[in-house]
Amino acid sequence: MSVAKKLVGQTAAYGLSSIIGRTLNFLLFPLYLGIFAPEDYGVINGLYAYVGFFNILFTFGLETAFFRFANQPGADRQALFNRVLSFLIFSSILLTGLILLFIEPISRLIKFPDQQLFIGWLAVILAIDAIVSIPFARLRLENKAGKFAGIKMANVLITVLANVFIYWFCYNVYQENFLASLKPIIAKIYFPEWKLGYIFLINLIANLLLIPLLWREFSSLRFSLDFSFMKPLLRYAYPIMLMGFAGIVNELLDRILLLELLPTGFYPDLTSKGAVGVYGGCYKLATFMTLAIQAFRYAGEPFFFAQAKVKNSAVTFALVTKWFVIVCAFIFLFISVNLEDFKFLLRRPSYYQGMAVIPILLLANLFLGVYYNLSAWFKLTDKTYFGTFISFGGAAITIILNILLIPVLGYMGCAWATLACYFSMALACYLFGQKYYPIPYPVGKIAGYLVLAISLILAATYINIADFIGRHAFHLGLCGIYLLLIFFLEKPQLLIKR
Repeated sequence: MSVAKKLVGQTAAYGLSSIIGRTLNFLLFPLYLGIFAPEDYGVINGLYAYVGFFNILFTFGLETAFFRFANQPGADRQALFNRVLSFLIFSSILLTGLILLFIEPISRLIKFPDQQLFIGWLAVILAIDAIVSIPFARLRLENKAGKFAGIKMANVLITVLANVFIYWFCYNVYQENFLASLKPIIAKIYFPEWKLGYIFLINLIANLLLIPLLWREFSSLRFSLDFSFMKPLLRYAYPIMLMGFAGIVNELLDRILLLELLPTGFYPDLTSKGAVGVYGGCYKLATFMTLAIQAFRYAGEPFFFAQAKVKNSAVTFALVTKWFVIVCAFIFLFISVNLEDFKFLLRRPSYYQGMAVIPILLLANLFLGVYYNLSAWFKLTDKTYFGTFISFGGAAITIILNILLIPVLGYMGCAWATLACYFSMALACYLFGQKYYPIPYPVGKIAGYLVLAISLILAATYINIADFIGRHAFHLGLCGIYLLLIFFLEKPQLLIKR
């Protein structure tokens, strides 16, 4: 049990910065809406969507390759660190230079011709993100979860405080809403025509500050550009990079297809753009599941590579996956039966009509988390090309089902397509894994816990209790039933001293 406790502790440490960071960034959303017109906010979202795509290209999937090769017998971790980081420094400077060189045609191609300065800043941000990824990976490899989380939190706080300073304090002083006497001073650093630019500039400065925060890791670097050494790492990593591209399709394409394929008048009070807004707003509540998965991934990836060398590691992997599902199924259950209490996060009543997609998206993301657990087998056996096939299969399902379902179901079709995609990926990964790297997953128990959670959600949906207190007591009681059943079914294992 000590191994599991260690994983849980590291997951909590890694997750802290992510959870707080996403929460604080979510709270910035109404601040931005008070200043930016919809088209301005569209520029921000549009450009950062491209950042997500190019971030995969800049890192080449080398984080996972770094873990894999660092855990090989007799691996010289310092030499590996030197060569991987040197390669990413070289490639990031090269890619950023190409973007800056061809920034004019690129800006026209992505339909942001007036945002060349911001695109240039984002190119530098991409380079920094890629370069610091390996020092961060080294912290994870060395189980320095506290330092990892501390640096991530520092980056988040700098970003959030700078945004509050510019977009709340400086904005209001400049508008003479308060402290008007400070306006001459504020006018030297706050320029209204720069209102979009500050977001990108703050991001750039916060990312630059990561370098001194990681200085101990960078100071150990001995620059060593060795392309022959990198060939097996890149051969291992490129399928992971392709998986990342397919993941972007799975994550973002439904919004684009919803905009293009939704029949006119499908929602009487919404345009197609309005429907995308409702779907995107409700999708935010699936973030609670995403946070749990992301926190687990930070701790889980180095854990799986390290444990692969330990006797009975397959049993440990099965145990970890079972408890991952137990915890995520509870998150799925708790949010789904208490949806009305999460309405305040959506801010506007116009979003409430789309809340039916939230349980479906929560379950979809749960299966995505299961897929990440199961994917350990092809990373440990150097068969990462299976991950590419599975991811592209998922992307095909996403495209086909969205095309078929959106005209009939609207944004509910997007949600069902997402669930089908991630369930299919998890199932395919399990079936291939049992052939090439058998792990004794307790499939019956895992399926049983998911069925239990879904059954309790259906009970909350179809048993209507008008009284507010009675309804909430019933919903909390359903969550209690889940926890009690878990306790009694898993009690023997909980009492075993390991």
